[in-house]
Amino acid sequence: MSRLYLDEHKARGYIVVATEVADADVTSVRRDVMSLRMKGQSRIHFTKESDRRRRVILSELIRTGVRSHVYVSSAKHDEVARDECLSALIGDVSRLGVTHIVLERDDSIVKFDRRILFREIAAQGLGPSAIQYSHERSRDEPLLWISDAIAWSYGRGGEWRDRIDPLCTSIKVVP
Repeated sequence: MSRLYLDEHKARGYIVVATEVADADVTSVRRDVMSLRMKGQSRIHFTKESDRRRRVILSELIRTGVRSHVYVSSAKHDEVARDECLSALIGDVSRLGVTHIVLERDDSIVKFDRRILFREIAAQGLGPSAIQYSHERSRDEPLLWISDAIAWSYGRGGEWRDRIDPLCTSIKVVP
């Protein structure tokens, strides 16, 4: 069984990255990711890192063995794009053996997310307790930093997208 940690990026389309971590590996991967912070840094946020640091961080993330799933929407409105990406993700969840989804907390969209997740979990014929989901602040959940790094890199394209290739198990462009 595994858990997904989601973050999004809103450049060159709307990108949601779901990083999959096996339940048994959560503690060790979290520890590995936390060790990547610089002294005095409360969290890793890829937009604020130098290119040199980004390269180091991505190399270390590859060593963790986590897998990520990328969902891309070109919808013009963020709400429509997020709905499309989350709907596609829930369609993949039962195949992945996911028991819990952690989304980066943005108070302005928590209710929106819950509505989509409830709707899509029911549409998959899964019971309400089949998949747990929660919203966490990035500073409180280091595993969200992985999805942040991958989403930023995917959105940036070029060298950065090439660097995350070993981390990306699937890339799905949604309507």
